[in-house]
Amino acid sequence: MITLASFERKIRRAAVAIGALLAGAFSFAHPAAAAPLPLFPFFMAPPVQSEPAPYMQSPQVDDERPAIEQPARFRRQIVNYPTREATGTIIVDTPNTYLYYVLGNGQAIRYGIGVGRDGFTWSGVQTVTRKAEWPAWTPPAEMIARQPYLPRHMAGGPGNPLGARAMYLGGTIYRIHGTNMPETIGTQVSSGCIRLTNQDVSDLYSRVTVGTKVIVLPMDRRADSASGKRG
Repeated sequence: MITLASFERKIRRAAVAIGALLAGAFSFAHPAAAAPLPLFPFFMAPPVQSEPAPYMQSPQVDDERPAIEQPARFRRQIVNYPTREATGTIIVDTPNTYLYYVLGNGQAIRYGIGVGRDGFTWSGVQTVTRKAEWPAWTPPAEMIARQPYLPRHMAGGPGNPLGARAMYLGGTIYRIHGTNMPETIGTQVSSGCIRLTNQDVSDLYSRVTVGTKVIVLPMDRRADSASGKRG
């Protein structure tokens, strides 16, 4: 005769046996089940961290593509520069490819520049008559005649040859402007305009006002002549 107690014992033994069988089957099918499950199933790859996109910034000077390494002498710096010219005057030392912004007290900020190629340099005294940020470029008729392949007009932006800023000189076709070819700083390459890196022209632009005096020295004259030294 089966008592209630013996029946309960049989039920408990059967439950233990079934539990053991299920545990064994699960371990056989999933030997690594005790380990934490991977974040991504085997058929999914984790997201790839992509590199930043190449230069696609909006035309902001601070966000432009990294500047090339300039020779030390062409890097913007404060130098001793005694002169009789008033504070705020710009002096372009054409033969040495420097531009000086006079600070006064015998000092100036010196920038490396690119100048006109052979036959296209000029000299004289002008004033800044207009300033423009990311200027558009309309090549003058004289330039079109020499280089008919040039565009008749180009909107401002990082690809524009005038670069980030431009300061227009008197009623001439010449400008002090930036460049999208910083490797040309220190060379004679332009059609007469004075070019600086975009970083440097932006710095100069922030200091210059309309009416600023600009002295451009000829190729055969030393910068010392502008400082009042003679002989």
